[in-house]
Order: sequence, then C-alpha cells, then structure tokens
Amino acid sequence: MNTEEKKCSEKPQSIEEYKLWLKDYQNIENIDKYSRFYESVTLKIKRDIEKSNFWINLNEQLKEYNGKYRLETNYNLFTEIPQLHLDVKSWDSFLLKTFRFNVLENKKWPNQPQEGWLLPENWFGRINDIVRTLIVVKYMDGVKFLADGIEEECNNCNLKAYTSYQAKDEGYYAVHLYSKIKCEIPKDNFSFEEIPIKFEIQITTQLQEVIRGLLHKHYEEKRKNEPVKENWKWDYKHDEFSTNYLGHILHYIEGMIVEIREKQNGE
Repeated sequence: MNTEEKKCSEKPQSIEEYKLWLKDYQNIENIDKYSRFYESVTLKIKRDIEKSNFWINLNEQLKEYNGKYRLETNYNLFTEIPQLHLDVKSWDSFLLKTFRFNVLENKKWPNQPQEGWLLPENWFGRINDIVRTLIVVKYMDGVKFLADGIEEECNNCNLKAYTSYQAKDEGYYAVHLYSKIKCEIPKDNFSFEEIPIKFEIQITTQLQEVIRGLLHKHYEEKRKNEPVKENWKWDYKHDEFSTNYLGHILHYIEGMIVEIREKQNGE
C-alpha cells in the first residue's frame, strides 16, 4: 500500500494513539516488537564507539584540556577530571522522539516531514542522539573552550563535527556536538550493514546541570505534548514562566561570574 495515499487528518495526541497511527497508516503492526532488536543494535553501536580511536583519545585528552584552560584562566575547567560514559537512549525515549518528529513537530502534517517519515528502516542512521555523553564544566566560557578542543580531536580522527549552541526560549543553554562513526549493525534478517551513526556530546555548566536535574520531570512531560502556544512570557502565573526564566537568569549570572573573574585576572 502506498502510505502517501492514505493520510490521517487528525494528529495522534499520545504515544498510544501514535502506535495506532503507525499500525493503520504505516503498516507497522506492533511497534513495540522492535524494542528488543533496538536494544541489541544500540548496545553494538555503543561498543563500537567506545572502541574507536576518537573515544579513546578524547578520554585521554580531558586532563590536557583542563591544564590548558588553567594556564589561560588560572581556574580549572572541571571540578574533577571526568570519566566519560556513553548513555544509550531508552526505547521509550527513542519512540517518543519519533513521535515528536513524525507528528508533534511536523509542520507539514498530515503529509510527511520535509526529511520523510522516521521509521524502522531508516531511524538508526537519522536519529542524532541514540548514544550520547554529557560533560560538565565549571564556567560558561569553558563550554566553548571544550567544544573547540573536541572539534579539533574529531578532525584529528578524520571525523566531521557539527556544533550547535543551544539557547532556547525555555531557558536551556548548552552545546551539542555531533559527529558520525561507521558502525556495523545487525539487520532483522541476521545480516550486517555498515552505516554512519551519529552520536552526541553535550557540554554544559554546573549550574545549568543542577537546574536540568531539578526540572527533569517537567521537561519530560513537555516532550510528550505539542509546544506550548500560550504567551507564557507575559503570564507570571504560568508554569512555564518560573521554570523557563530560571534558566535565563542563571545563564546571565554565569556570564557575570566569568566577567568578574576576568577583571580580577586583569584581562
């Protein structure tokens, strides 16, 4: 059946409705049957990245980054040298991301998004954060400092890197660095396929990470729904007002901390 000929005018509003949409309009009878296969593939991806020269070198470089930053600023980049750990996106979180892409954030609904539907046959090569790590630095200027260093390490390993400086209305500030590593992943017919897999390195500050931890449940619930359309920026009683502006205030304070530090250093 040509899925383009059969369209659903009413957007699914929940994960359960989305699963029914996948069944009725994409011929995917039971999306959850992919969960075990997803877990085995992502474990293989994680292991491949951990064995890569880039990942091994990056772990070794962190101490050097800290030393270089200290020479330039008289302050440490990290509270302590981190031991990097790759996290795999859970099946539920992964499925939610496809729901957001295909439905909630799809401006062309009921037609497919500009890049096409995100479905089992293509999703491993398209989702950019199936595996990811988080690195926390002490100061705001350390975010760019570390991102530049990691980009250089990517170039040394012949990997292309893309850096996205996140500054959202919701008060979220961080750098997301993306690159690709070729991984051999199993297919459901027991053969293997080598495809470029994107991974994500998030870099944020201690203060932003504290706020993210406190508001984690709030952000998780927001991801399950369409973006808030009310003008919360003028409604101080709105839930979004206090949570979102808290992130902006902290970002401003972090900028002031670095400015004061530089003045003390005579910069």
